[in-house]
Amino acid sequence: MRRIALAPLAAAALLGGCATTPITGDPAVTVTALAETVPVGTVNEDAADDPAIWRNAADPAKSLIVATDKKGGLYVYDLAGKQKSFLPAPGLNNVDLAELPDGRVLVAASDRSDLANARIHLSLLDIVTGELEPAGSHPVGPGEAYGICFGGVTGEGEVTVYSAPKNGVIYDSRLLPGSPVAMTRTLATVPTQPEGCIADPRTGTLYIGEEDAGIWAIDTENGAKRLVAAVDNKVLVADVEGLAIAPQGSDGGYLVASSQGDNAYSVFRLPGMEPVGRFRIAAGTFGATEETDGIELDIRSFGPAYPAGLFIAQDGQNAPAAQNFKLVSWQDVKAAIGLE
Repeated sequence: MRRIALAPLAAAALLGGCATTPITGDPAVTVTALAETVPVGTVNEDAADDPAIWRNAADPAKSLIVATDKKGGLYVYDLAGKQKSFLPAPGLNNVDLAELPDGRVLVAASDRSDLANARIHLSLLDIVTGELEPAGSHPVGPGEAYGICFGGVTGEGEVTVYSAPKNGVIYDSRLLPGSPVAMTRTLATVPTQPEGCIADPRTGTLYIGEEDAGIWAIDTENGAKRLVAAVDNKVLVADVEGLAIAPQGSDGGYLVASSQGDNAYSVFRLPGMEPVGRFRIAAGTFGATEETDGIELDIRSFGPAYPAGLFIAQDGQNAPAAQNFKLVSWQDVKAAIGLE
């Protein structure tokens, strides 16, 4: 959620003339982007939100990015940031994708076109042309759709989709692409508004970012939950926004969270969620990132520019152009923080 700054006079009136100081968390190292996407089509608004990555195993440098303009629809970009296609669908907020056993790539986006009832918007990604084909919409339950992420995919092609509407109810939907029926249950609840969502099928854990509180680890079988990283204005500065994972081994690796309040990204070591560092994307060949909503990370090779993985972050302040997404080498992040 983007925090709207008050105009100076209004702020002074509300605060009785007292100035406020922005919160800055613990020190963060800096990296720079190697590419950026073409800005989204909605200008002068908070529009770009969340990216997802499809990796081309045959030629990783020709992988694709699917990303949301929540006022307009879904964009598909190449790794140079050039637009491949656009699917009009106003109201889509977060996005994720999964490869099905038959080779199709299924894209799921949280559909907030009905603010009272969350839905899952589905489309299929043509990996040759980069076009998106609508593939239906499934009801989830009461609440304004917000966060979304995939869980596992069975050999029969049944997929698990986790939804995190603004009301704090976390839903677990099981659906079979092409079927009009989806089975949905309430998995858990968090006290206030969530958004960030990432599943770790290795450990049966769903990580949910509660914007003003921190990061929850939820057992995907029984819904038991633990607050594993609290907003403390040191490691995490509210809002907690996008979440991404770098899995290693049976339960190791890293979880990354957008610490939106101070334009940083916090890195935690799995499975214990120990904080190991923070980084920012500074201005270089391309601009810095600020007020980041969605992030995505894949630690496989994406060609010479991204040999050890690709990190993508939404840029909430890309003036004078509209918002866009910045691409960073995960190898650069690891070197800056000192990760093994």
